[in-house]
Amino acid sequence: MEYGVASCALPGQTESGDQHLLRCNQAGVLIAAIDGIGHGEEAADAASAAALFLKMNINEPIISLVQRCHEKLRTTRGVVLSLASIDPAHGMMTWLGIGNVQGVLLRSDGKKGNTKEVLLLRAGVVGAQLPALQAAVLPIAPGDTLFFATDGIRSNFVESLSTRENPQRAADRILEEYGSGNDDALVLVCRLAGIKL
Repeated sequence: MEYGVASCALPGQTESGDQHLLRCNQAGVLIAAIDGIGHGEEAADAASAAALFLKMNINEPIISLVQRCHEKLRTTRGVVLSLASIDPAHGMMTWLGIGNVQGVLLRSDGKKGNTKEVLLLRAGVVGAQLPALQAAVLPIAPGDTLFFATDGIRSNFVESLSTRENPQRAADRILEEYGSGNDDALVLVCRLAGIKL
């Protein structure tokens, strides 16, 4: 898997409340983009706590992982997050989003139908108010590219996506061109180039 990440803190802040996770688990890879509520130290603390919990429980099914993370974060400001579990052996991705961290899967082969899948986001805050959780399962193929972006990135970034752009260059470009400048911002781009199905 190739990936790239670009992030910045809100101008005037020393810490960003936006974090990411990309870790191998028993089934494949867990990918997450996490946005601590607000900004500054307390947002960074909440995001760090979420990232650490996900890291320590990486092999759990995605819905129970988010439910348990919600309980763990009750003493923090909470976070919004989107995460995906990639199962390369079966060519499947399970993903879900709580809050406003956008997710897009761009398919490398447009001949098979829809070239762009958009993650359905459910309103809520992990650690404060968790909605009913429902994950979506999608087939994936080599060359497909996953994009996660926190709300410091303007939502129209999805119009500029390409499966041919290097993941790190894509992350840097999206941050530069679509960063709002009034919040912490993070872009995570993962290309499923190495999957052998």
